Amino acid sequence: PTPIQSQGWPMALKGRDLIGIAETGSGKTLAYLLPAIVHVNAQPILAPGDGPIVLVLAPTRELAVQIQQETTKFGASSKIKSTCIYGGVPKGPQVRDLQKGVEIIIATPGRLIDMMESHHTNLRRVTYLVLDEADRMLDMGFEPQIKKIVSQIRPDRQTLYWSATWPKEVELLARTFLFDPYKHVEILSESQKYNKLVNLLEDIMDGSRILIFMDTKKGCDQITRQLRMDGWPALSIHGDKSQAERDWVLSEFKSGKSPIMTATDVAARGLDVKDVKYVINYDFPGSLEDYVHRIGRTGRAGATGTAYSFFTAANARFAKDLISILVEAGQKVSPELANMGRGAPPPSLGHRDRYRGHGGGRSWS
Repeated sequence: PTPIQSQGWPMALKGRDLIGIAETGSGKTLAYLLPAIVHVNAQPILAPGDGPIVLVLAPTRELAVQIQQETTKFGASSKIKSTCIYGGVPKGPQVRDLQKGVEIIIATPGRLIDMMESHHTNLRRVTYLVLDEADRMLDMGFEPQIKKIVSQIRPDRQTLYWSATWPKEVELLARTFLFDPYKHVEILSESQKYNKLVNLLEDIMDGSRILIFMDTKKGCDQITRQLRMDGWPALSIHGDKSQAERDWVLSEFKSGKSPIMTATDVAARGLDVKDVKYVINYDFPGSLEDYVHRIGRTGRAGATGTAYSFFTAANARFAKDLISILVEAGQKVSPELANMGRGAPPPSLGHRDRYRGHGGGRSWS
């Protein structure tokens, strides 16, 4: 099993609501499908006119079809029937499937509402609801349809909510639909950090200055090159750059012409740029003094700023000291970080601190 499957299965099998934050390709489809099959097998058999027991909502036809292929494969041994409901194709075959009765429906929101309004199906028996790629569904403007569908489902359902990113809109929707959920944050490997960085930039980029710290000059150059190729306005400063080039990069950053700057610790010493709204520790620093120094680049002169740190298994030796800093600043320590501080096997986690000057705020992992 992938990490999200081995952690998601026991949570889902307890009947609890679950939030899974996971990239595509992490194995999340089976993380919710196998417990769904166990759930169906525990329910009374469908009577004529009954709607599905499991409903999976997905943003696109392609994803819905992919989920159904897995459902067919793994549901076969339990003789579980499923169908895929999406727009852009004739309704006839889908209507016939619904009339015969299916335990699992995988659907895009628009076509499902059509089918409900034409009385081809109902959601009275749905006790297991999955929202897959919730962030994408919101981006595509499906929020009113999702709310309409969920309003037709009984409140004692189990809900599993999956998203690749965790912006405010996605969190608000989760609060509306879920009751006391588990929250699972996908374990990060070194190779996933760049994608995580881009997702984070997509969430926070609003023209404000963003300072990204790297351990090495080579890392600075590589990530800056990759960001520029992907269309992000990034420049870098480090010890191998001439003073003239550093001054130019700094003036571009200060003026906001290039709002993203990558830097090593050496180059960032004494850096005083007003209005740095975000600091990102792409590589966690080699000492806690450097950590405090880096995050102090934001939230200067009484302003508020946010620091994000990518904390991986390789950084486990700093866990205890990092916890002390967070506790001293009155911030919440995540369970994963607390486990690491106690010497538990280290996962990798993203960590966010919100600072007002050098004071308190919130953090999450």
